[in-house]
Amino acid sequence: MRMNEALGPLWRASSAEAFHAAPLQGARDVDLAIVGGGYTGLSAALESAGQGASVALLEAETVGHGGSGRNVGLVNAGLWLPPDDLCRILGEAAGEHLNSVLAAAPDLVFSLIAEHAIACEPVRNGTLHLAHARGGVDQLRARLGQMQARGAPVRLLDGSEVAARTGTQAFHGALFDPRAGTIQPLAYARGLARAAAGRGAQVHEHSPVTSVERLDGHWQVSTPEGILRSPRLLMATNAYHAATPPLQLPDMPVVQFYQLATEPLGDNIARDILAGGEGCWDTGLVMTALRRDAAGRIILGGMGSAARTHADWATRKLTQLFPRLRGTMVPHAWAGRIAMTGDHLPRIQRIGLQEGPQGYAVYGYSGRGIGPGTVFGRATARALMTGQEDGLPVPVIAAHHERFATLKTLYYETGARLVHLLGARG
Repeated sequence: MRMNEALGPLWRASSAEAFHAAPLQGARDVDLAIVGGGYTGLSAALESAGQGASVALLEAETVGHGGSGRNVGLVNAGLWLPPDDLCRILGEAAGEHLNSVLAAAPDLVFSLIAEHAIACEPVRNGTLHLAHARGGVDQLRARLGQMQARGAPVRLLDGSEVAARTGTQAFHGALFDPRAGTIQPLAYARGLARAAAGRGAQVHEHSPVTSVERLDGHWQVSTPEGILRSPRLLMATNAYHAATPPLQLPDMPVVQFYQLATEPLGDNIARDILAGGEGCWDTGLVMTALRRDAAGRIILGGMGSAARTHADWATRKLTQLFPRLRGTMVPHAWAGRIAMTGDHLPRIQRIGLQEGPQGYAVYGYSGRGIGPGTVFGRATARALMTGQEDGLPVPVIAAHHERFATLKTLYYETGARLVHLLGARG
């Protein structure tokens, strides 16, 4: 397999959606100020603008520059955690509420794609949660029972059916979820930005926030060339948050996720590789993801940075799964960051005072950003505009602290390097 990383992230090269916006300049007053041009911020901008509010979104780089333009593109109906774990952590009522909200997340994503004609290669053929070892089948069986108890139309596939669907005999079974699907993730983000701007939202790229403070009953959000003033603020920076003094958000452990993509492959080489278009991830502690795109590229990802260790592992892994791909050109390789909370649950944190300007910070999707980000963005926009919080996916918290965030980040990367150094050999 021949590597050529000069082209960088596939999604930038293959996006059919284009979006460009000028930096914020001058002073402006709006109903809602949003910091962060990923799924959460864009979904919030789309929702609030659609309700007639004046809204401005600030992105330090370009729309989708962070995790929204660097993920695998799986639109899942839930989190990494099994449903029972959500209830154990949040309590029965709050846990079941989040379970039901996230079960419907793919419906929202694909309905927005259809409503706004977002050209992001949507394929809703389900996902496969693959058992990477025999013990993984037991994990999937337990998850199956929990999901079916809540009415999810999931089913467990045996090894032979998984081999037929994936084109490899490397997996021992899979949990198939027909509610889920795949998209071109950066194109989806750009399409949300286009739709939000079409409804009147002001989106500003290349507008890094230098400070966020409360002044005279409003938030004042400053950039190098401009100032936003608003009674409402949404901080949607997640794993790509930069310091915004005097406002401080919690330090989060970060997991890097590395991906590569082959050149487009014809049916003579890849006819039976994920022929049904399902997106996949496995049960490994250091998780691996697998899918193909509309052009026939095979995309493989795994936890880890853009270090050579992970690149070597990824090429070995791909040829181990599909020996016929040996010698295939791999023109795209990239990595992104995931904000990983200790319990793998996302947070909505209040950053205003009850008697002052209102605001939320949303973070910690722990690798499940597309569906949850879209849902959380819409819900937080509604709550900020109406003052009603009963429709939020999770209870609002006053503060959050992750112990040893920097050490955990190092631990995740070290663990991934050790696994990948030894993995997919032989």
